[in-house]
Amino acid sequence: MQRGSSLNFRDFVDELLAGGDAVAIGTPVDRDLEAAAITRRVYETSGPAPLFESVVGAAPGYRLLGAPAGMSSVGGGFGRIAAHVGLDRSATARDIVERLVEAMSAEPIPPREVATGPVKDVVLTGDDVDLERFGSPLLHMQDGGRYFGTYGMHVVRTPDGEWTSWSISRLMVHDSRTLVGPAMPMQHIGMIHEQWKARGERTPWAFVLGAPPAAIAAAGMPLPENVSEDGYVGALVGEGVGVVATELHRGLMVPATAEIVVEGWIDPDGTGMEGPMGEYHGYQFDEGSPKPLFHVEAITHRERPILPFCVAGMPPEENHTIWGTMIAASAVDLLRRAGLPVDLAWCPFEAAVCQIAVSMRLDEFARRPMAEADLVRSVADVLFTSHVGWLVPKVLLVGDDVDVTDSSALTWAFATRYRPGTEYVFDDAPGIPLVPYLTEADRAAGRGGKSVMSLLQPSQLAAGTTDGLPARFTTSYPPEVQDRVVARWTEYGFDRDSRDDETSPAGPETSRSGGGERLA
Repeated sequence: MQRGSSLNFRDFVDELLAGGDAVAIGTPVDRDLEAAAITRRVYETSGPAPLFESVVGAAPGYRLLGAPAGMSSVGGGFGRIAAHVGLDRSATARDIVERLVEAMSAEPIPPREVATGPVKDVVLTGDDVDLERFGSPLLHMQDGGRYFGTYGMHVVRTPDGEWTSWSISRLMVHDSRTLVGPAMPMQHIGMIHEQWKARGERTPWAFVLGAPPAAIAAAGMPLPENVSEDGYVGALVGEGVGVVATELHRGLMVPATAEIVVEGWIDPDGTGMEGPMGEYHGYQFDEGSPKPLFHVEAITHRERPILPFCVAGMPPEENHTIWGTMIAASAVDLLRRAGLPVDLAWCPFEAAVCQIAVSMRLDEFARRPMAEADLVRSVADVLFTSHVGWLVPKVLLVGDDVDVTDSSALTWAFATRYRPGTEYVFDDAPGIPLVPYLTEADRAAGRGGKSVMSLLQPSQLAAGTTDGLPARFTTSYPPEVQDRVVARWTEYGFDRDSRDDETSPAGPETSRSGGGERLA
């Protein structure tokens, strides 16, 4: 059996518990609102992930885990996210994105079929199929129902067997044997569903909860269509993921170490009301809408299974920490492959996947100047014709003297470098209809609400040089003064600063790039 936090969800949970970044709650907690309220407070305080071991409304021994990839007060904050992709808890946002980008250029490693695995500990079919046993939580009091799938992945395969898609999309409990959720035509699950419908057939389908963390991360990445996520996961972790055949569909494979797998069919015609639900963009709306039905005919799971869940809403939660990070990595890969001088891209968590910041290498502009309009058009041509651009409507361009993973630095750059009236609007670009500011006409057309804003100074575009030096500790005092202040910090009466062990005066807060210092 594969082990380790990125390949085995149970190991991931155990390591969080051992490191103080998860807390086991033995006190009975109600599946209706109470578990979600605790989890929302965890997000908003960067607390440890709550493992609910006694869930009112679930069968005995069936557990829930909230905030599996929430920000943490342990270490640098990105520990749970880093563990998903096989990095040490000390990894930075840049480390995580670059690791994801590196794996995109690596040779895919296909999954490895095994005879069985822990996910087959319990097999339920026929009258034993009952979704109610899992204690699916009611996440917000305005929601239209309880959500079984907010941190799981769909597994579907094209009729010709050439493309297997692992993708994230939510599922609400419709009844004890049926789920309901979106399968939009621009989503990979929707594309494959349409292929089966065109044949007049139901779509063979499985849904995995407690998947290997690297798999759930990859399932949230907007890879191109016809690219199977399972091979990318292998490249990311360095070995093929162990998979087993589902009970109903022998050609459909699921991770052997998963916590829970439900299997069945996506209805080609039948729909049910889904939602409303508090959304990733931070808003709660009043009405649901008809979505496809997912019929469950078999369930397999581990002993004492853990159902992970996300409480969508104001950031940061998993839609921002995992989905947003995977989108950023995809953007970096696309833009670099197009020959653009990209340093990094990042979806600031506070922007709720409605904005992506892209930093440009100023040293490249020193060698090859660009006009602002030409750069904007080049970026838009790449992003707004991709799945990345379908998901994220607004792009900020900035020099690499600003750390786009630092929201304070990005806010400062926006306030001091964006000249009003120079936003470039792309109303014809297609986009996800869930963006909250879109008009009804935009949603009906599937287009609109896209823009690129340049925060690059004219001197940066023309020569790679930055006008002005940030006035701060690392730029306004000579190294010997910085050294003395850091060395005597506690002598002055201040608490010890953890960064004192990490840096010389030029330390992680600044790095030379182009014509200036990086504001971190």
